[in-house]
Amino acid sequence: MRAGLITVITGIILACTGDAAATGEPGAPLPGLRDVDLARFRAGQALFDKVYTPPEGLGPTFNENQCSACHTRPASGGTSGFERVVKATRFTAPAACDPLREDGGVNIRSQATPLLQARGVHGEAIPSRATAVGRFTPPFLFGLGLVEAIPDERILAAEDPDDHNHDGISGRAGRTPDGRVARFGRKAEFATVREFVETALRLEMGLTAGNAVDAVNGKPAPRAIDPVPDPEVGRTSVDLLTAFVRLLAAPAALSPVTTAQRDTIAEGRRIFTALGCTGCHTPVLRTGMGSDIPALNNRAVPLYSDLLLHDMGPVLADVCGYTATPAELRTEPLMGVGRRDRLLHDGRTDDLREAILAHGGEAQRSRDAFARLPWLRQEYLVIFLRSR
Repeated sequence: MRAGLITVITGIILACTGDAAATGEPGAPLPGLRDVDLARFRAGQALFDKVYTPPEGLGPTFNENQCSACHTRPASGGTSGFERVVKATRFTAPAACDPLREDGGVNIRSQATPLLQARGVHGEAIPSRATAVGRFTPPFLFGLGLVEAIPDERILAAEDPDDHNHDGISGRAGRTPDGRVARFGRKAEFATVREFVETALRLEMGLTAGNAVDAVNGKPAPRAIDPVPDPEVGRTSVDLLTAFVRLLAAPAALSPVTTAQRDTIAEGRRIFTALGCTGCHTPVLRTGMGSDIPALNNRAVPLYSDLLLHDMGPVLADVCGYTATPAELRTEPLMGVGRRDRLLHDGRTDDLREAILAHGGEAQRSRDAFARLPWLRQEYLVIFLRSR
């Protein structure tokens, strides 16, 4: 995926806003953090990279024993070249989604602790009632605090569930079970970074926090195989892990070093817009002023996402979400896409052309327009995307 035409710089200036961007090298903290915030970031990073053991609460079923095992490329907070999160759901048309929590379908954990293996269980099974199984790549965590700081009304302003403007795009916000606007997760399932972190601890490592309890295939784990009392992760640890994720800088764009390279990227950006890709991949969203962390306030985020759910067609359909049908996915942010080894929610390809051509549903018109372009015009667009 590396084009060889672009080179990494940090702290770029967003030409469209004139703001100093809240960006940096992958894994770096947000620029402008106070000392107290930076100290919490570093403490959270140590926990993020920590290897947990069964005596500390790992398991009894789990996928990995540290956060950075799945979020390590190109730095802590990134993604993985080979790990997949496996989920199973049951969908009944037109809109009823059962996450199969009682059967463990929300996340199928592949490993087991020695105590559980001694009982002949080496991982969780896909529920027999499932109508679909999805395999998801671990998402980039870079810039998630900025995403959290975008006001709900700025996300909701882009909704058009009935396609009143007749552009073929009918995005809508995902919602949590209690009705809040959800912006995290490929199916738009979580409203806050903390909820995202607590859920990942429980579903990926079997580490409980808050009121959660350990389970195997959705059933409470017997004390004999889960000797560590719940909750297994204290509030302070969750606070620090949340701080690390919240304070990760958005990945800086890649910048040309010659006039020809700059012109190529600029032309690719124009093609991206002309094809209608910005109808979902909104280039910039701005944070509000409500955070107690100054570095998160009133910042331009080069997100390239509207954070809304869109029907992407049958090729990309798999599991459903609380408010998402099998074909609906939250618009994937493209910031940092040039540093990703795998593309699309399930990591099925490393080729940007293939990823674009897999789009359907609301993106079909833009996809078809891309397919009709001459190869060189397509290449301009690909080089632009690699520069994000």
